[in-house]
Amino acid sequence: MERKPAERAARTSPGSGLKGVDRRAPPTRCAVITPSFTKRAARGADDRRSPEARLEEAVGLALAIDLEVVHRGLVPISEIKPGTFLGSGKVEEIAGIIAAEEIGLVFFDAALSPVQQRNLEKAWSTKVVDRTALILEIFGRRARTREGTLQVELAHLTYQRSRLVRSWTHLERQRGGFGFLGGPGETQIEADRRLIGERILRIEKDLEQVKRTRALHRTSRKRVPYPVVALVGYTNAGKSTLFNRVTRADVMAQDLLFATLDPTLRSLDLPHGTPVILSDTVGFISELPTQLVAAFRATLEEVLEADLILHVRDMSHPDTDAQAQDVRDVLAELGVDTAPDGRLREVWNKIDRLPEDERERLANAAARIELAERPILLSALTGEGTADLLSTIERAVTAGRVTVHVTVPVEDGEGLGWLYRQGEVLDRRSDIDGAVHVALRILPERTAAVKRRFGAARVKRT
Repeated sequence: MERKPAERAARTSPGSGLKGVDRRAPPTRCAVITPSFTKRAARGADDRRSPEARLEEAVGLALAIDLEVVHRGLVPISEIKPGTFLGSGKVEEIAGIIAAEEIGLVFFDAALSPVQQRNLEKAWSTKVVDRTALILEIFGRRARTREGTLQVELAHLTYQRSRLVRSWTHLERQRGGFGFLGGPGETQIEADRRLIGERILRIEKDLEQVKRTRALHRTSRKRVPYPVVALVGYTNAGKSTLFNRVTRADVMAQDLLFATLDPTLRSLDLPHGTPVILSDTVGFISELPTQLVAAFRATLEEVLEADLILHVRDMSHPDTDAQAQDVRDVLAELGVDTAPDGRLREVWNKIDRLPEDERERLANAAARIELAERPILLSALTGEGTADLLSTIERAVTAGRVTVHVTVPVEDGEGLGWLYRQGEVLDRRSDIDGAVHVALRILPERTAAVKRRFGAARVKRT
């Protein structure tokens, strides 16, 4: 039975990620190649990190989908070749390594054009995937919910559609027309592009429904109202471990790039009883494919709507400053104010991995920062510092709220329930006459509604 063109394209395309890799077979032997740009060729390249650090991250990406890395190498590049990205001598040198090591896949840690990818596959006689394709594959394996699966598929199809240009010779064949007016018919590449485009439109419609549903959920939460606290950070910074620590949840948390993908929300009671909703989001990474930024915009709207954003950083990583800037860049692209005096607070995680003198240096550096902007030092793994984090969250989400004292008649049970929906009940007691006295912390603009509901004489503000 012949597959439909779009299905065949998705399964056989050299640019369609790792769909040809049998996940039940032994791990694929992989080579990781990271270009090291000279200043002349580094236009648009990531110059915040050392080449060695970028190679180490590339190896981590390969290991995240169980590839067996048998060779890793930095390739100095002074000029990007339009046909193969690398110079001919380096292409031949790597071809010898691939043959000697029996390598079945090459991960090229850069964005390759369809022509460059095809030419390298011919020269090396093996499958070649670029950075975008590998990250898309990782996301595809991590997605668990229907929303996550749709978002990954949308990003993958958008990427794949760009790979249809001159990728395979069979796509140049023409299909016959219909009746007398069919003319020469459409080429195979046109048919595949059309079917992929139709699938993209269907997915976008489904995601619009997801977006509307998510907006309804946010509206419901605002009526409660619970503040929303979002965790963001570079992949493997420890967000999910921290999320599990403070909410006692069981979100997957491993020392692995992109261990979790789908957003998770849990309610959390802070030290003085203030309820909040904590959101764990997908991790960021340098040079995140534009297709994924667009596809996951609906998921990241939880960050846009959050009352407080906690930027979790791995302070034990040698490139922590570069990682932090990458996160800020993505947040800025999403429209989030990254100023330190705004909604964004830094959490300096993994201090348990630091030597004592480095921990002391970080603590002194944090102490010199104003309290409203001061980072929180902690270890999500051991729990050290999480009490300070929870207190900081409570101060932040209750800042600007006022406390009112309301006297509720004994017969007004409905009114008492109404108060619980308006804000945070700090204290409740009954007098000998049965009247209920409630201390309520609310937004200032809700004070007028409370006075209308119970009468100004029964409401006092402190």
